[in-house]
Amino acid sequence: MTNSWLQKRRKDQYYRLARIRGYRSRSAYKLQQTIRTYNLIKPDQRVVDLGAQPGGWLQVARETVGPNGTVLGIDIKDIQPVADNVKVLNMDVYSEDISDRIISLLGGPANAVLSDLAPSIIGAWDVDHARQVDLARRAVEIAEKVLDYHGNALIKLFHGPELKRLQDDAALLFEKSRLLKPKASRPESSEIYFLGLRFKAHWYQPPTKN
Repeated sequence: MTNSWLQKRRKDQYYRLARIRGYRSRSAYKLQQTIRTYNLIKPDQRVVDLGAQPGGWLQVARETVGPNGTVLGIDIKDIQPVADNVKVLNMDVYSEDISDRIISLLGGPANAVLSDLAPSIIGAWDVDHARQVDLARRAVEIAEKVLDYHGNALIKLFHGPELKRLQDDAALLFEKSRLLKPKASRPESSEIYFLGLRFKAHWYQPPTKN
């Protein structure tokens, strides 16, 4: 890390606010702003966060759903505990049984799927973009399997040639959708988020009792 990078980070208002208010990452404000604007998550709901480490989004989701909701964070890296009703799962999002694990740990289908999944950036724009699109497509696949009827989704993307195709494919699953860049996103960042509202289908069937 360069001194100029560290100085720029210290001047970042959201970085400073996160430190003051105890959020684990400045990205907590991206989710907070989206929830306030689009009613993405509501009290007492079930929420899954893909790529949840270090846990800033988990903290905001937990504040929103309250003590009677359930939040599940998934990452291949370890996540430090957040609260009693915030569960964590150390798992690769490409695991075949991840959708079943999500529904089982949440106690039912999710009302919201969040994904801040991102690849390790190597600096080659076309490669980084392709990897991000692949992760976003995986998040959409998981959302399609675990979302409850009229559930919502927020999924990170990078600008690039595959963005429009993924947006169009994902939009078919929701009554309303759009791309957005929260105010808390750094202006120079290529990240953008797909927002899907009111999932059209509901494939989950609760297990039958013998």
